[in-house]
Amino acid sequence: MNYKNNVRTLYAIRFFHNLIPAYVIERLFWAERGMTIQMVVYAEIIYAVTVVLLEIPSGIIADRWSRKNMLLVNAFFGCCEFFILVYASSFWHFALAIFLAGVGRSACSGAENALLYDSLLADNNAEAFEKSLGRLNAFDFSAAVIAALSGGLLAGSFDLRLNYWLSFLGMLISLCITLLLKEPKIHSKEEKPMAVKEYVKASFTFFKSNIVVCLILLTGVVTGGALNFLDEFWQLYIGEVGVPIVYYGVISSIFLFLRMPGNILAHRLKERWGYKTLLKAVIMIFTAGFFYMFFVKNLSSLVAIFLICLAAGVIDPIIMGYLHHRIDSSMRATIESFQSLGLRAAIIVLGMGFGYISTHYSIFKGYGYLSIVCGSLLIFFLTASKKFD
Repeated sequence: MNYKNNVRTLYAIRFFHNLIPAYVIERLFWAERGMTIQMVVYAEIIYAVTVVLLEIPSGIIADRWSRKNMLLVNAFFGCCEFFILVYASSFWHFALAIFLAGVGRSACSGAENALLYDSLLADNNAEAFEKSLGRLNAFDFSAAVIAALSGGLLAGSFDLRLNYWLSFLGMLISLCITLLLKEPKIHSKEEKPMAVKEYVKASFTFFKSNIVVCLILLTGVVTGGALNFLDEFWQLYIGEVGVPIVYYGVISSIFLFLRMPGNILAHRLKERWGYKTLLKAVIMIFTAGFFYMFFVKNLSSLVAIFLICLAAGVIDPIIMGYLHHRIDSSMRATIESFQSLGLRAAIIVLGMGFGYISTHYSIFKGYGYLSIVCGSLLIFFLTASKKFD
């Protein structure tokens, strides 16, 4: 059976799933509905706890049941989330919506990349995984840019609720397109499905026997965690260096655009330079970029941020490609769920230091802290990567 259409279908799903103009005015809309900052923090905690608790179980379910069905769960709960938010008027409405978003995010984690890889594998084209994943991420960024620019314009001319209705429509279209996916055959060494506890045991055995994979994943979770705090707090940083708020939308779009070349070209860069050289370069750029943001407190720091965003584009295709080329199909979603859980753990650990330093000292020293973290990772990577293949 031909699964080439699965790849094109996933592109469309990603695009409409991320065409969410509601995110541009999310905090403003929530405040308009009576949500205080403390309530927002509680809602974010609900989301984080939900994802962490369901991350591994959802990966196991995807491997045992169906990757397509888990993507349908994600799209369906996405529709429910925005439908509830349109009419939300109390904390518990928002809490329910954010809980459903967490369940959907967990359901999708691991399942999407597993379906993509096995679709390519079924067509004897697994080597194109990095290329396909990079393009998939490019559709993410394209949709996010369109949503950011259009969402701001719509919010200035119409009721804020319109952005949520449009987001609901995007999710609904994504749900309908997901129905077109074909479940690829799982090419496994196992003759029959494993018991649930065997998935966890086999996962730990896989990581224990693949030290280089652990090093690659460590690189991904640390750089991904550091990048998270650039994504979340760049507005505060550029405000401190004197960028007028009127330019924030344009700058946000530039950040997203700069990640597209790396995603699209990651497979070619891997073929030319190899995993080790590419990842070493990314860590070096992160280390130098965050140090520049700490040391030089003026508009030229935007160049450092641009370079970090440019380098960040290759991370996901390279890390996921290295991982999936070495996983048995029967555990593909489960293993990636462990990686996703590791990323969230890194965000928590790094966040404790970044939050404390940025609050008690300055946002500049917060990014200086991230420079030290990335620099330490670089030293460890250079030392531990001698067995790199």
